[in-house]
Amino acid sequence: MTRSPVTGLGSSRLGPAERASAFEEMAREEFDVVVVGAGIVGAGAALDAATRGLSVAVVEARDFGSGTSSRSSKLIHGGLRYLEQYNFDLVREALTERAVLLRLAPHLVKPVSFLLPTTHRVWQRFYFGAGVALYDALSLSIGTSRGVPSHRHLTRRGALKLAPSLRKDAFVGAIQYWDAQVDDARYVMTVLRTAAEFGARIVSRTQAVGFLREGERVTGVKIRDLEGGSEMEVRAKQVVNATGVWTDDIQELVGGRGQIHVRASKGVHLVVPKDRIHSSTGIILRTEKSVLFVIPWGRHWIIGTTDTAWDLDKAHPAASRADIDYVLDHVNAVLTTPLTHDDVEGVYAGLRPLLVGETEETSQLSREHVVAHPVPGLVLIAGGKFTTYRVMAKDAIDAVAHGLDDKVPESCTHTIALMGGEGFQAMWNARHRLAAASGLHVARVEHLLGRYGTLANDLLELIREQPDLGKPLTGADDYLRAEIVYAATHEGARHLNDALARRTRISFETWDRGVGVAQEAADLMAPVLGWSKKQRDQEIEYYGKRVEAERASQNQEGDQEADARRRGAPDIVPTTMP
Repeated sequence: MTRSPVTGLGSSRLGPAERASAFEEMAREEFDVVVVGAGIVGAGAALDAATRGLSVAVVEARDFGSGTSSRSSKLIHGGLRYLEQYNFDLVREALTERAVLLRLAPHLVKPVSFLLPTTHRVWQRFYFGAGVALYDALSLSIGTSRGVPSHRHLTRRGALKLAPSLRKDAFVGAIQYWDAQVDDARYVMTVLRTAAEFGARIVSRTQAVGFLREGERVTGVKIRDLEGGSEMEVRAKQVVNATGVWTDDIQELVGGRGQIHVRASKGVHLVVPKDRIHSSTGIILRTEKSVLFVIPWGRHWIIGTTDTAWDLDKAHPAASRADIDYVLDHVNAVLTTPLTHDDVEGVYAGLRPLLVGETEETSQLSREHVVAHPVPGLVLIAGGKFTTYRVMAKDAIDAVAHGLDDKVPESCTHTIALMGGEGFQAMWNARHRLAAASGLHVARVEHLLGRYGTLANDLLELIREQPDLGKPLTGADDYLRAEIVYAATHEGARHLNDALARRTRISFETWDRGVGVAQEAADLMAPVLGWSKKQRDQEIEYYGKRVEAERASQNQEGDQEADARRRGAPDIVPTTMP
């Protein structure tokens, strides 16, 4: 497994200076490939291309991973329910990737167990047990360590020892099996920073507004800096459209719908405090449409998800009261103490990019991915899921390689540890020593290691230089003040919402959704990003308006009403304000 800086190619920092430098280079250079979209697939494509020796530019219209890739169920899994659809190849591919990602990013991808309750003693235990056994068998067949334990059957008494909150009359037994989980937004950021280390030039808040053409061939992208207002042309031998649910919108820029059509499916998740459900394991429940997960998340549970068609605002999908009621009703069917709306501390909604199929039901549309070459010089990649992003990226860059005259090496990302991953176990083993040297409690060091891996040294250095940064944020004390500063200096956070919603998860892990910590966080970001007092105040105001609009949308009964309320909070761009 490879993990060493590539001298002379690039810096892994994605701060203000690096953004400005990337713009300068984009204005004067021709790149082998420009990637449009910096969700997980775009980030993966950038890393795949950069590690094959190609010159790479990445443009993202909003924040990194701010669409689907920060609003998932946060699982790296094979997709147990796809076995019922006899989609064995998709499950095996995903389980292969689960093993790879556990190895490449042990600080970000971690095993997690689930209980699958059964309600019939014979046929269901046999049916579910056969499915989970096949799931484990497929993971063993990949020829490498799968990284998680095997499943086991439990009696009702055995299951209740693990999950005392389950109603005794709701099940007769259970099967415990293992998958993996990830902080999706942090993972996207880490993939992008790894790509930057290998030379990729990456900018956010930069919209692709058109394509450069030479006859039929696409030769680059026209971009607009949404914060500075300037426009430029970025020349490239190949362009990759990795925009997920915006795939059709980008295709329209080259004329027509193109070869790939994507439909958005909304998935809503609730976040509740850990003490509301007494369990030492996650839980998976069957619903009439698919499955519902109860996922351990630090001092919280994430419960979801829904699966409904969405054709409204793609940038800000809104969760309605009906969505929240659906999740609560289904999880309460098995809990001794039902959850209420008052127990919900956070809500988030994301959109899955599903390839259109023959059925109108989004739960039946394909999670497999497709790569197409609609016109020379342009590659489209769509579909898939977070777990298989690396395969999607490889396939997209394989198509890019086909369009380049020069011979391009094979993908090697299965051997490239993500930043913070190499040496993680050794650093974890030294966490007590690190705590003693830094003056932090060992729990704080473990928190940093679990989010940054060996890059935790960067934050410990910040704290050594400015001891005040070692204090927790007031009102969000799971996080240190240093993490907000680091988000702006190294992780491309341009706005308060970037730091509170994606670099940290304060926006859905606190009862006030981060409003109480907004001023402190803005004060920490302001010197790094050069904000004036007016800019800082507007960041705080806009963040509060976003939270207010989201809360209002979650009290509306249907999608149309929820969408209208959510649109009440405008995005905060540009940053340069009079």
